[in-house]
Amino acid sequence: MTETTHVDEWHGEDVSLAEVQERLCELRLSASNGHSDLRTSVMTHTAWVPKGWLDAARGALAGLAEAHPSRTILLVPDPDADRDAIDARVSVFWFPSEARQVCSEVVELHLCGSRMDSPASVIEPLLISDLPVFSRWRGHPPFGTRVLEEMVHVVDRLIVDSNEWEDLPGDYAKLAKQFDRTAVSDIAFRRSFRWRATLAELWPAIADVKEIAVTGPKADALLLAGWLRSRLDRKVELKHEGADELHSVAVDGHVVGPPRTESPDPSQLLSAELDQFGRDPIYEAAVRAAA
Repeated sequence: MTETTHVDEWHGEDVSLAEVQERLCELRLSASNGHSDLRTSVMTHTAWVPKGWLDAARGALAGLAEAHPSRTILLVPDPDADRDAIDARVSVFWFPSEARQVCSEVVELHLCGSRMDSPASVIEPLLISDLPVFSRWRGHPPFGTRVLEEMVHVVDRLIVDSNEWEDLPGDYAKLAKQFDRTAVSDIAFRRSFRWRATLAELWPAIADVKEIAVTGPKADALLLAGWLRSRLDRKVELKHEGADELHSVAVDGHVVGPPRTESPDPSQLLSAELDQFGRDPIYEAAVRAAA
């Protein structure tokens, strides 16, 4: 693993976006330390992170390390704050190696009071021009609200994890309405990739399957069944037993052998989504079939 050097960090309360940008430039200049081969962002990675998800979001980001050097903007809404302001924490991370110098930036913005109502006006001044914009939405997206509408308008890809939602499969119909507006991907669908590959290897023996039984998270099970329905273009019943992870899959009572590869961790799952550009018609068909 590459050694990580935390170069510097700045905190500020009730700040302007111009001040955030200025401090970010100062820290990045300090991080370069005269290296002309400094490699910086290949994307802008935004995330909408309610406080209950903040530790998990920070952990997933830390695991990305130098694989996706980016400017990351964490938006932390605080609607119950007693003031309307933006509090900021700006960090620059430097990953030194013999071949190159890699720099990543994390801008954590706590949107107090009404400042959370217009996220686009917060994000846009901090975007890096001509680079793709990804957004990871933690928790349930408030479909139909101004906040989500603005985020969808700004980003090139919206990344969700529908296992963080409570109203399933009902919310999949609402999610599908976003497909023509921006590319969407779901970490719950990514988690089932190894099982989908295992099922695909059974073709054509599964051509006439009538039921799929899944032990695992509800979202993963629904999307796995939706994928199978959309590929076979017909109804397939789902029998689901809840579990924290995808443990087993059976078709018409026959247990499918477990995948040959290990389950990816949260950072690896997010990293895989950040490698994808454009819409995924197979995922979109699975969502519609799951709904």
